[in-house]
Amino acid sequence: MHVDKAKKRIAKYVKAGFKGYPQISLAYFGASADCATEVVVQFMLEKGSEVQEERFTSKTDARESEVIQSALVKIIERANANSVVEVAGISIR
Repeated sequence: MHVDKAKKRIAKYVKAGFKGYPQISLAYFGASADCATEVVVQFMLEKGSEVQEERFTSKTDARESEVIQSALVKIIERANANSVVEVAGISIR
């Protein structure tokens, strides 16, 4: 899947807002606010349940990685997530 198409799909899920559980949260981290080198994906089956977490790292900007963005779309679809939350911006690590 082309990176722009994957990013649009993720944005569509995020824009839909909270529609219940299961829920996926996406957070981007990096050394600066310009380049996200890590993505943390958290999955929560229901409120109060244990959070499952997966991390993806990249030497370049993960937001522009076709492989990572396509993987995020696949994770969302395979988890049958009702809600997708994305933390705005890049958190500095």
